[in-house]
Amino acid sequence: MNAETFPPIPFLDLKAQQARLGPQLRQKLDAVLAHGQFILGPEVNELEARLAAFCGASHCVTVSSGTDALQIALMAEGIGRGDAVFLPAFTYTATAEVPLLLGATPVFVDVDPRTFQIDLTSLETRIAGIRRAGNLRPAAIIGVDLFGQPADWPGLRAIAAREAMFTLDDCAQSFGAALDGRRLGREADATATSFFPSKPLGAYGDGGALFTDSAERATLYRSLRTHGEGPTRYEVLRIGMNGRLDTMQAAVLLAKLDVFDAEIVRRESIARIYDAALGDTVTIPARVPESQSAWAVYAILFPDTEQRQRAVDVLKAAGIGHAIYYPRALHQQPAYAACHDGVSLPVAEHLGGRILALPIHPDLTDTQARRVAHVLRAALGQ
Repeated sequence: MNAETFPPIPFLDLKAQQARLGPQLRQKLDAVLAHGQFILGPEVNELEARLAAFCGASHCVTVSSGTDALQIALMAEGIGRGDAVFLPAFTYTATAEVPLLLGATPVFVDVDPRTFQIDLTSLETRIAGIRRAGNLRPAAIIGVDLFGQPADWPGLRAIAAREAMFTLDDCAQSFGAALDGRRLGREADATATSFFPSKPLGAYGDGGALFTDSAERATLYRSLRTHGEGPTRYEVLRIGMNGRLDTMQAAVLLAKLDVFDAEIVRRESIARIYDAALGDTVTIPARVPESQSAWAVYAILFPDTEQRQRAVDVLKAAGIGHAIYYPRALHQQPAYAACHDGVSLPVAEHLGGRILALPIHPDLTDTQARRVAHVLRAALGQ
């Protein structure tokens, strides 16, 4: 089996999705071109209503990116200098950079070795350590629903309530996932998601949204995303930012939202193919109890870096897309060296050398998924 025998299998295939949804996408985009309201046009309001209904939240406020969603949520709570924001060490940099940009201190927490979600025992230890040190005020917990699966929100809420801390759900990779029978969007005081093109529900550019059941927070988010405006455009009540979602992106998302449920089902079926084919070869993803994943990422674990590299070399030669999420924990990154207190977080530190993500998207065929697994097994001598 070689790269000449089979066509390449991309890690993500947005072209195939676009071909499948072409007429619907063009209809939505043509409507925007016809009315010309490119900023906060009617499609934005429609999208917000549909997204809120989809996940059951009382309010949805769309914004310009998932990162801006995180920033607006923390700005609304007055998070800043002297505040400690607790978050998992194994995630994307946006989760940690936002507290720093606001003057707060990110406090990195270890993760569960199987689900990769924030570890509650490590979190409680880190909070207790910060309180003992007395230099920072424990202000917020950001739980990240990593790779499409939910964090332990009942546990996180219990800790936050006891410690009187704000909870923010970084749902950038997991919009569409469910916990205890209800979709993510209401597990924390506020939920932020991303519509980056590679996400399960992705735009054709940057985009994001905030969800909350608080009318007061929603009003504040709308003000902050539009330069701190009040009831009228030139009444400036607070310092805000330019964080609005473009109408064109809202139109794309409306077309994709029509098929989103079916795409989540398709991603689950691909995950099950991988489970069955690879479960005796590598460590396949553990499921968070009582949950349904959105399967943004299907990440497997190898015993060591050498075996992973052997698999990477063979997948590359076969034209099969793959990715390493994430090669290094955040507290090991140069940008965060100055703010990390030096505490060892062994699980997060070791994951980067063993993890590998395989293609999983709604246009991947069963045959392609089985070929990925076959090539991977062959690379490991199975």
